[in-house]
Amino acid sequence: MKCIPVLELNSMSADPHKLIEKSENAYADQISRAAERIYRERREKPVVLISGPSGSGKTTTAGRLARLLEDNGCRAHTISMDNYFLPLTAEERRLAEEGRFDFESPKRLDTELFKQHIELLSRCQPIDVPAFDFTVQDRKPGFRLEYQPGDIVIMEGIHALNPDVIGHSDEHTNRVYVSVRTRLESGGELLHPSKIRLMRRLIRDKLYRGRSITETMEFFKSVERGEDLYIMPYKHRASFDIDTFIAYEPMVYRDILLDDLHRVSRTYPEYGKYADIEKFLRKLEPLDPANVPDNSLVREFIG
Repeated sequence: MKCIPVLELNSMSADPHKLIEKSENAYADQISRAAERIYRERREKPVVLISGPSGSGKTTTAGRLARLLEDNGCRAHTISMDNYFLPLTAEERRLAEEGRFDFESPKRLDTELFKQHIELLSRCQPIDVPAFDFTVQDRKPGFRLEYQPGDIVIMEGIHALNPDVIGHSDEHTNRVYVSVRTRLESGGELLHPSKIRLMRRLIRDKLYRGRSITETMEFFKSVERGEDLYIMPYKHRASFDIDTFIAYEPMVYRDILLDDLHRVSRTYPEYGKYADIEKFLRKLEPLDPANVPDNSLVREFIG
């Protein structure tokens, strides 16, 4: 278990550009090591499956990995497994309206089609990738992926390590598990990595998805339940484990979140579960979001 003391981060904030460079390099080095092996094994394992819980940075990791492979002359394609969602039935829509539908379940995916596509890619054949319209919870026209020998197809989604979803594809795939694994430490207290992921969700939902702080906290309960049931049991199947914690990121989140957190602390009955987020943020020096590099994983959440 890796820990970073708040005092250490605050002392490093005197030179923010050095702190940012060191933090970004620690993340980039992990992706580089994975890319090297994936590139070597691209003929035998043309598919890369990236899994991780909500707020783990799957999308950015997939994109960064694809760019590294492209830089080495390997054509890379990225696909979100959200494209494989099934349309909701009338009964499922009713349950969703009542708040009783499990949106995290792998049963939402067209697993038979997904398994078929992995098999086709392993034989260097093209696939017709579906698309999903979340506004109407239905499929729409997708695109045809023309695979060429030596290409890599990167597929990311929370269920990308679940054998019930991906089938018996281990010999054709490299599998990557991404999540926040580092803890912040202050005065002997630790901030759990899931709280960093929640900070990311709070910011993204606030800025781009129209959700309030309390709505995201409520929604995060079902997200965590889904992680325990559908993601954590399969993380041991990964070929690579990438810690997506960016050391300076909570310093960027500090001033974006503190006022909102303080406000809901007086009205949200279950705020005690998340009070440690506010406590740790108050101990950190702020860092101007304008300093965050354009290609940083942090940009996936702050824009």
